[in-house]
Amino acid sequence: MSLKEQITNDMKAAMRAKEAGKLNTIRLILADIKRKEVDEQIELNDDQTVAIVEKMIKQRKDSISQFEAGNRQDLADIEKAELAVLVTYMPAGLSDEEIAAEVAAAVAASGAAGPQDMGKVMAIVKPKLAGRADMTVVSSLVKKALSGA
Repeated sequence: MSLKEQITNDMKAAMRAKEAGKLNTIRLILADIKRKEVDEQIELNDDQTVAIVEKMIKQRKDSISQFEAGNRQDLADIEKAELAVLVTYMPAGLSDEEIAAEVAAAVAASGAAGPQDMGKVMAIVKPKLAGRADMTVVSSLVKKALSGA
């Protein structure tokens, strides 16, 4: 079963269980998927669907920090509830050691000599780790590896 089918089935289950918060979040995911499919006239695969969910997770994290900075805990709680639903559709994450190993392999494969080669390393690492690791963490590990190189 594809990720999109799983999300659709979860929407039906949330309707039956009358879980309004979960249902609204799932509808937001499906709306983004449908918008992308219509705009680009394609059928999204699981990797593209994960990219959409990943973008939505990043948006929720940014919103949470902004709402908490503005002392709007009520709105932050709504975003946290949406974030909890979104995270369930992400593939299993990699451990810090696995991420570090991928970064080290990419640095070696690209022949990166310093911080100016960060783009080369990220071009190798990003497709491998997309959806399985927080790219801000990956980016900081790449910077660290290149500054010590």
